[in-house]
Amino acid sequence: MPNFNIDSVKERTFDAIVVGSGISGGWSAKELTGKGLRTLLLERGRDVKHVTDYPTTMMNPWEFDHLGQITKELKDANPIASRCYAFNEDAAHFFVKDAEHPYVQEKPFDWIRGYQVGGKSLMWARGTQRWSQYDFEGPARDGFAVEWPINYADIAPWYSYVEKFAGISGNKDGLPQLPDGEFLPPHEQSCVEKHFTKEMAKHYNGTRPIIIGRCAHLTKPQPIHYQQGRGQCQNRNLCQRGCPYGGYFSSNSSTIPWAMRTGKLTMKTDSVVHSIIYDEQKGKATGVRVIDAHTKQMTEYYARVIFLNAATLNTNLILLNSTSNRFQNGLGNDNGLLGKYIAFHNFRTTISGEYEGFLDTTTEGIRPNGSYIPRFRNVFKQETDFLRGYAAGFSASRMTYRDTSGIGEDLKESLNQTKYGNWRVGSHMMGETIPKESNYVALDKNLLDPWGIPQLKVSVAYDDNDEKMIKDFHEQLTEMYTKAGFTNIKTHDNPAKAPGLDIHEMGGVRMGKDPKTSMLNKWNQFHNCKNVFVTDGACMTSNSTQNPSLTFMAITARAADYAVKEFKKGNL
Repeated sequence: MPNFNIDSVKERTFDAIVVGSGISGGWSAKELTGKGLRTLLLERGRDVKHVTDYPTTMMNPWEFDHLGQITKELKDANPIASRCYAFNEDAAHFFVKDAEHPYVQEKPFDWIRGYQVGGKSLMWARGTQRWSQYDFEGPARDGFAVEWPINYADIAPWYSYVEKFAGISGNKDGLPQLPDGEFLPPHEQSCVEKHFTKEMAKHYNGTRPIIIGRCAHLTKPQPIHYQQGRGQCQNRNLCQRGCPYGGYFSSNSSTIPWAMRTGKLTMKTDSVVHSIIYDEQKGKATGVRVIDAHTKQMTEYYARVIFLNAATLNTNLILLNSTSNRFQNGLGNDNGLLGKYIAFHNFRTTISGEYEGFLDTTTEGIRPNGSYIPRFRNVFKQETDFLRGYAAGFSASRMTYRDTSGIGEDLKESLNQTKYGNWRVGSHMMGETIPKESNYVALDKNLLDPWGIPQLKVSVAYDDNDEKMIKDFHEQLTEMYTKAGFTNIKTHDNPAKAPGLDIHEMGGVRMGKDPKTSMLNKWNQFHNCKNVFVTDGACMTSNSTQNPSLTFMAITARAADYAVKEFKKGNL
């Protein structure tokens, strides 16, 4: 039963409540507290403090029991989580274990989660590209989703705002489909990446640029970053362990400590949000119901403003479970769209090749990102038999081997000498999927999780548009690799690879102009419950081809600014 101790109600009442402490939740906490609101930050997982709670961050390879690899036992126990590239011995402790947090796969879907303070901001891949106007106007132009209620001009100043604080490395490339930002110095492309860049400029007259990736790394920290207590990126490329230098952006190293310094943030961990409380007399939400992760006791917390940042699918789950006489199918769900039109990025396919040039050269050291191929299909006009397009990564490195033909002392000597082969090149596709009603999440009617909350049922799959896009990626990248002089070109596709490993799921609580076809308005507040805001991936109307986290940050800062102004006017 809920704890209704009247004397404690005041202690459980705040100006604002933020659900989730990941990338968007950290920004919600920072912005709301920085603008004067007493804020409660709820995290369902354990506390992870910057530096002190990164147990493997300074370990050497030989200090791991299994040299960094996970055991067969752990892999067998976690068939979903272990498919993620970062689920290794050095970072598995930051990932949700399959058996501990069950969900229902109506269709195969690999749901990768991180339940702790900082969420997945601890082990994200750190790609940070802005959307362009072409991305925001895509649904209206192509008719594949409802029209966005905002455009690039609305969000551009907020991109700048969060970029300066987070610290984004990149180059001013002058591309209309990928706007420039407030950049720290870029990383350097390798000689083969530069070769590919030049060859594509020559063969495609600038229409298929290859650029150095844009990423959330402090290549040259500015005063604002030192004020956060962060230091320069050391290019260790061990980011999934947690960075003791604060060299890459995470909630743990940046936004949450910043919010704590205001004295207006209260953070409660091990707090599983059950649902949002809706007061039918007041016509608004008044708080949230929280279950203690260990004791299973329910407590209610109250606030005039609520920001949902639990990550896309969990935000959908909480809203679907927030029922009342007014909203019998989930909070704000008058139109029946809650949980529908889920989208993701198609990471299913890759291409590889070799290059026989620059054999007198190799790379030295480690770089935490690669090169990037911005979307070039259907950007300015529809030109293919599929909607939207894809971006791609690009990397190049020398193949290495050791001579094992000798015996005894000769073999030992050979094993100590690294020999180099051709350059290996490769790209992965990041395709934009089309939000559609058949891709949805819902509450299972029979199965409960360990906290008595209905398990989430996920029904998300590829479609014919995705298959056509994969075919085009193979054709176009093969052509590009051939023009660059690459050889041994091979495409790789695994149709059995389920959606989800992109970890870029979006939608279900989409923004829009019309309450009949969308859940949220241009300020990320519910059309019919004005004091509840959703600014994580659940709010996204479409998903473009760019990594989404930077857009989540910008949308969150913009919505929080509006929410505080409305709060102070007494409108919330």
